[in-house]
Amino acid sequence: MRPTLAMFGFVMLTAMGLGCTPRKLVHDELVRPSVIPEAHCRGAEWTNESSIAAVPIPFVAFLSPQIDLSRVEAEDYLDRCGDPRHLVNRDVTVDRSACGVPASLTRILTAGIYQWCPSHVDWSADVVS
Repeated sequence: MRPTLAMFGFVMLTAMGLGCTPRKLVHDELVRPSVIPEAHCRGAEWTNESSIAAVPIPFVAFLSPQIDLSRVEAEDYLDRCGDPRHLVNRDVTVDRSACGVPASLTRILTAGIYQWCPSHVDWSADVVS
């Protein structure tokens, strides 16, 4: 019984760890605009990237694919900087390093049906006219 439980724990932690690495959503190569940027827009916030099992049956849900309830989209954050046509040197990064423990615990406590993942989004862009 213990080796099976240990193997299950190892597989769960490995699966959770693969999705918890920082990911760049948008990263423009640095360009020197023909005009001097008017402003630099930057921000950061914590967001919720929860998911639910496609087959929400307890314990069967561990083997089911997950459906995102709230996706992080780069446009949602870059729109805060203004008109997308006036943005250069855009960068949006999602860091899911805080996701491992909460995602594992919520998935185990809900028998695989729900997974809560707090993630940190950083964005920046230069605004030109």
